[in-house]
Amino acid sequence: MRRTNLVQPLTRRLFMGRTAMIGGGLAASGVLARSGLAAPASITSDKVRPTIPNGVQSGDVGMDRGIVWSRTDRPARMIVEYSTTESFKNPRRVVGPAALDVADFTAKVDLRDLPPGQTIFYRVQFEDLAEPGIVSEAAVGRFRTAPGHARDVAFVWSGDTAGQGWGINEDWGGMKIYEVMRKSEPDFFIHSGDTIYADGPIQAEVKLPDGTLWKNVTIEEKSKVAETLAEFRGNFRYNLMDANVRRLAAEVPMFAQWDDHETTNNWYPGEMLDDRYTEKSASLLSARARRAFSEYMPIREEPTDPDRVYRAISYGPLLDVFFLDMRTYRAANSGNRQPVAGVETAFMGADQIRWLKQQLLASRATWKAIAADMPIGIVVADGKEAFEAIANGDGPVLGREHEIADLLRFIKQNGIRNTVWFTADVHYTAAHYYDPGKAQFTDFEPFWEFVSGPLNAGSFGPGKMDDTFGPQVVYTKHPDGKANTPPTAGLQFFGETRIDGRTEVMTVMLKDLKGDTLYSVDLEPKLG
Repeated sequence: MRRTNLVQPLTRRLFMGRTAMIGGGLAASGVLARSGLAAPASITSDKVRPTIPNGVQSGDVGMDRGIVWSRTDRPARMIVEYSTTESFKNPRRVVGPAALDVADFTAKVDLRDLPPGQTIFYRVQFEDLAEPGIVSEAAVGRFRTAPGHARDVAFVWSGDTAGQGWGINEDWGGMKIYEVMRKSEPDFFIHSGDTIYADGPIQAEVKLPDGTLWKNVTIEEKSKVAETLAEFRGNFRYNLMDANVRRLAAEVPMFAQWDDHETTNNWYPGEMLDDRYTEKSASLLSARARRAFSEYMPIREEPTDPDRVYRAISYGPLLDVFFLDMRTYRAANSGNRQPVAGVETAFMGADQIRWLKQQLLASRATWKAIAADMPIGIVVADGKEAFEAIANGDGPVLGREHEIADLLRFIKQNGIRNTVWFTADVHYTAAHYYDPGKAQFTDFEPFWEFVSGPLNAGSFGPGKMDDTFGPQVVYTKHPDGKANTPPTAGLQFFGETRIDGRTEVMTVMLKDLKGDTLYSVDLEPKLG
């Protein structure tokens, strides 16, 4: 099923003519003069313009607002112009914050009072703070605001970028699944976590099973596990070195989550780390990681809790998306077999669960998409005697499963309809149908969970399923137990979801590196 109301495309001529992803861009005598920006002073050897080395991104787009992000190379003022036409006729201009070294020269603007259901074309420039009048060339992007009425909506989701040593291989085409997702023309992209691999050094060459070499682009910050703030920042910059990532970011808003690899594998608050680390405290490292995540992701911070990642975004009358944080508030990874809920069984934590219940109750959207950074029913171990995720093996509700049982019971008791879970994390793709008739815990309504990934990382799986909530594996594709299968094997996956504006049917597709649909299902909404 295809949308009939796609985003208005930027023509290649106009888009390439306006974009300054790395170096190239707009002539100052043209667009700058028409836009009302200060024309740059004469460019001499000692008066070089600021640059925009990492392109632009948008994110957390709703009906009337959206975040625009960019980064420059020196102290400079961010300036954003935007319009509903790609010719930028009568643009609106926002003078944004100063990009300073304390934030690695990143900056964001929260555009407000936007018209619903419109393609917003924007361009970003930076004016040198040390030499006012010296202005960068422009980098151009676009996003589409959420509709005010029922229309077709589409999004893609996946996770796990630059993991297990598989970085940017330009000879192979770079992180080309990002280009495949871009070509599907979604309204937005949910990055379901592991947006970076701060614990995954990138070597210049990796020998493949067939004897050939995978050749990575390398930078100093990816030569070891990240510990300093500068090293975490470098991990985010590394991904933005890929042309496919930058193209998607300029055209498709990203709704970002985080999981463990933004800090280190399987971390939890209070954990003390292994000998790879000179800084042993996972809590300290996660604070630095969260700072870099906030600086580099086009995420809208909560004014009263700027470190909070969980949030809700309404994307019109057909869809609300609830982004969970299954990392920050968990108790220590353990045997996960506690018979009674308590402090040791926390996974999302009481405050986040309370927030989610309130948001689900208040939602009037047809579909409630729950974007989770970990799956419910797949057993994910942390060593031999502990568990990393929710599931702990077949049997009754124990450990972290108490939180999920309580949430699922609440959804049923309050008649909350049309909840669908979307996740990544396990490095393969699957469609799971949770059936109370085949579960140990039965006090819930049936629901679907869709898993996809990785984007540019090693492939794994399959994981063992836990029957507590009755997950039925309707479809799966994975490397048949082979660990860390390289991207060249083609087992890189994303999901695509489309909601028909007329029928309100949700179609969910699991797709591969070529963009081919591996599995598709139409979900009929329960209305009334």
